[in-house]
Amino acid sequence: QVQLVESGGGLVQAGGSLRLSCTASGSIFTIDEMGWYRQPPGKQRELVATITSGDSTNYGDYVKGRFTISRDNAKNTVYLQMNSLRPEDTAVYYCHAVVGMKVQTTLYKYSYWGQGTQVTVSS
Repeated sequence: QVQLVESGGGLVQAGGSLRLSCTASGSIFTIDEMGWYRQPPGKQRELVATITSGDSTNYGDYVKGRFTISRDNAKNTVYLQMNSLRPEDTAVYYCHAVVGMKVQTTLYKYSYWGQGTQVTVSS
């Protein structure tokens, strides 16, 4: 079993910054991709950013140049630095990870989600 625990959400004024963190714990052998998704009020969940174990990154168009994703493999933690926040960034932000768990000689990969953290940007 694997748990993803997020922290760092909150209320901030437009133009401000926040840093989200997400740490994975449990029966982990490897962690492949980690990332952040968000769900604005009344909308579907959407990609914010992802990062591979080799530090290749991918961003949603609406956050490019403002958000930066990074990870600390030794701590099984992924970060999201959010700058120049806008009211339209208001959403519940979810951490995601693809985790490999080894059972005897077989490596199984599973997708996990965090519980979500609220980010609210006031105008």
